[in-house]
Amino acid sequence: MKRIAILDDYQGTVPSLPYWSRLSGRATVDAFRDTLLSEDELVRRLAPYEILVLIRERTRFPASLLARLPALELLALTGRNSGQVEATAATARGVLITETEGSGVAAMELTIGLLLATVRGIPQEDRAMREGRWQTGIGVELAGKALGILGLGRIGSRIAAFGKLLGMRVIAWGPTLTEERAAASGVTFVPLDTVFRESDVVSLHLRLSERTRGLVTEHHLSLMKPTAYLINTARGPLVEEAALVAALRERRIAGAGLDVFDVEPLPANHPLVMLDNVVLTPHTGYVTQEAYHIFFRQVVENIESYLDGQLPPRTLNPEAMKRRAAG
Repeated sequence: MKRIAILDDYQGTVPSLPYWSRLSGRATVDAFRDTLLSEDELVRRLAPYEILVLIRERTRFPASLLARLPALELLALTGRNSGQVEATAATARGVLITETEGSGVAAMELTIGLLLATVRGIPQEDRAMREGRWQTGIGVELAGKALGILGLGRIGSRIAAFGKLLGMRVIAWGPTLTEERAAASGVTFVPLDTVFRESDVVSLHLRLSERTRGLVTEHHLSLMKPTAYLINTARGPLVEEAALVAALRERRIAGAGLDVFDVEPLPANHPLVMLDNVVLTPHTGYVTQEAYHIFFRQVVENIESYLDGQLPPRTLNPEAMKRRAAG
């Protein structure tokens, strides 16, 4: 019987989903709610398991960790981002990596909520009312303002449509975006610096890669209007976090709405927690009932196929099976 570990189940809800019963008698399932940062601690915990279920990218699997888990056979990822796993090293060791479909709607809706909450100061007014205060600030309207989008893909294009619905002028930049593709979405393509210089709200929707890591620098933040806001529901390392903290602390920009961070979970004493012009959410862009049902139904389907001796339908590195067969 195989042993399965689910990592980073913060809400403690994943094992209660109905799909795991399909593995009854074939595998045991353990779920862990904490995130271990030490490789030694991870090895001690995960060494007995043949199958690991990774909820997004909280726990990273570099080559050094993979080499210390000789029993590992399958890494079952949720969503379509395998950046937390060193895929080449996994393949060399014959470890299969599978993925699932995702929910672009979930991230898009969270972005809209975070954008509105940040610009209208909704959390701040909620806290003030609970303290007995009334109307402590003045919000701004988005109609007629400029919305800048970095990454006009599946999510970014939907946020562009939302901006236009609000009567905003939408401009965009992306590493591979062209004027033609932007125009097809009713958006104006502009250089990266122009996005930061002209936008009243900048919203990030890029994939994290070596090309985009640290893309938003102190220089770009310095171009922003003092009345502008930054929204990031993509990945924390897209932005130089120290530069963003400084810009917010010194009120060089009006505020930020952040769902993603360099280190997650965000440490309790992190500087961002101390700032009153930031709205924070704990990487909940994908955390919906609907998304979880997609994730774990397909995770179990992938595991079932593997236990049946078949190549799972959403395998990212099928060549790993050949490596294993070759010894």
